[in-house]
Amino acid sequence: MLRMSKLTDYGIVLLTHMAQGGSPPVRTALELAQASRVPVPTVAKILKELCRAGIVASHRGRRGGYRLARAADQISVAAIVEALEGPVSVTECSDAGGACALEPTCVAKSHWGPISRAIQGTLEQLPLSSLGPRPVTIGRGALAVPETAP
Repeated sequence: MLRMSKLTDYGIVLLTHMAQGGSPPVRTALELAQASRVPVPTVAKILKELCRAGIVASHRGRRGGYRLARAADQISVAAIVEALEGPVSVTECSDAGGACALEPTCVAKSHWGPISRAIQGTLEQLPLSSLGPRPVTIGRGALAVPETAP
């Protein structure tokens, strides 16, 4: 099963909260923790990594906190995953720095690189702005129910 870490999942949840509401608001780690229900120490750890990657900017002072470093439509999910997990790759050998013991005899190795690049390309095309709540039409009717991102 392909699965990203909980920290990356939480990071996307935090960034989705930060992206809501038009102009980038400044939010404290406590506010983000309360909105997302992610523990404050985990929020602080994730925000530190996202600041280091240039996805989030921090502001000190009485009105300090965190905001997106650029517009949500300019931040790809690939950038978020790479900031929190490193390069997107399905297997160790599809990453340039891979060191799998089976590499010399593996007949499947040549196929993992293109698969990893396809996943990377898809994540690069998916902006953070597309992950927020949006109306979803159910059936044929005019009923719209807000859908939340995972």
